[in-house]
Amino acid sequence: MRLKRMLRTAITLLLATALGAAMCAAVIERDPASPPPVLTPLEIGFAQDMTAHHQQAVTMTDMLAVDASPQVRALAEQIRFTQLAEIGQMTGWLQLADAAPAATQPMAWMTEPHSAAHHDGADHSTGMPGMATRDELARLQHATGRDNETLFLQLMTRHHQGGITMAAYAFQHAANDAVRRAATIMVSEQTDEIQIMGVMLDPVRTPR
Repeated sequence: MRLKRMLRTAITLLLATALGAAMCAAVIERDPASPPPVLTPLEIGFAQDMTAHHQQAVTMTDMLAVDASPQVRALAEQIRFTQLAEIGQMTGWLQLADAAPAATQPMAWMTEPHSAAHHDGADHSTGMPGMATRDELARLQHATGRDNETLFLQLMTRHHQGGITMAAYAFQHAANDAVRRAATIMVSEQTDEIQIMGVMLDPVRTPR
């Protein structure tokens, strides 16, 4: 079952990437007077690192146990769909900017201190705020039942909090309107999902 979900994720990601690039190219073709799209180093770094950040969120949804409650599973599917679409969008930006899909120095674009990147549980190998560590992912992969649900919600809540930190910084410092709009949407979506997960965590901790 998890293998089938992973295959579906890969196919969806490929389609989202192609759609993102096609939509960006179509916008350019409609306005031949527009200059070639140029992303600043900050915007390229944001797209690269947020893509990696989103990819881990999708990986965590693949690790949700098959016997998870319908409510938690529905939320996971919502997160998967949204973040795959945004990965496609950001991959399209990077392709048009002729930029590498991954950063050689993760988080170098956030030049101001961002203490959230260094809290306990963050992936210190990347410095990205909210990222789950390898040990945490292994625990999620092997947990079952309510333990799996609880850990998934806890890790995804922290992951979203880190994503909000990154998106808010991009909104404040990016020059490209499309990047700023996308960052605003990410903050709104992930704030809403954090609130939902907060509600879900209470009954998850209570015996059924």
